[in-house]
Amino acid sequence: MFDPVTLKLNVDPFILSALREDMVNGDVSTNSVMPRPQLGEADLICKQEGIVCGLQIFERVFKLLDESENVCADFYVTDGDSVKNGQPVAKIHGDIRVLLSGERTALNYLQRMSGIATYTFATASLLSGTKIRLLDTRKTSPNNRIFEKYAVRVGGGNNHRYNLSDGVLLKDNHIGAAGGVKNAIRMAKEYAPFVRKIEVETETLEMVKDAVEAGADIIMLDNMSYEQMKEAVAWIDGRAQIEISGNVTSENIAKLTDLGVDFISSGALTHSAPILDFSLKNLHAI
Repeated sequence: MFDPVTLKLNVDPFILSALREDMVNGDVSTNSVMPRPQLGEADLICKQEGIVCGLQIFERVFKLLDESENVCADFYVTDGDSVKNGQPVAKIHGDIRVLLSGERTALNYLQRMSGIATYTFATASLLSGTKIRLLDTRKTSPNNRIFEKYAVRVGGGNNHRYNLSDGVLLKDNHIGAAGGVKNAIRMAKEYAPFVRKIEVETETLEMVKDAVEAGADIIMLDNMSYEQMKEAVAWIDGRAQIEISGNVTSENIAKLTDLGVDFISSGALTHSAPILDFSLKNLHAI
């Protein structure tokens, strides 16, 4: 759950932007059939089996449209709970005009976040019994990162860097710009605060050796074959933490668990997770 300060400063602006996108000139459909305030309620119903996530954001959409005490949600589950097809998840109360106007935006957030949590949970389950930590990436939808990375945590994954200010990760183009792995790490150590760990992306065993010799804290094995990764892990031999990355999905992650690495990162957690379907039904006046 987002704390009040984070909610106000870092979450609300994105929700308000989404609402503005959906109502550039008001909600003409709702205004035509509901010209005056009228309290009502509706049921939030799950339509697929999965992990629910984003209930706070779902309710927040309506609260931002009506700051009175009229809007409130009675939730029957909490983020991270398993839900089934046909299961009632909540009852939302408020001005019917607000419920109608906010419905799509609220459902969009809930469905997207629940889909990511569901996919992450299934993927993380494949690492059960190991010490490997499942990481997400920055492959998120623009302006939705705070929601999508939260959903990864709810699903049992861990967040990698939140943004470019959050850590040093020297990828292939950084290395190319610096003139090589060793020079890139040297320059990063001179620039970055000493509290920052330095991670470097490697694609060959030669790059791995250079990263070890230059004192990288974390070495990412990117898009390597199983045999290449096995050889790289043996060479590193505990001198740096190891992350595997590159086209990792729930279909192939289980094959990587015996390599002895610390982390596996997967962009698929956020860029390929399908939504979990929900609907708002039985709207009526009270």
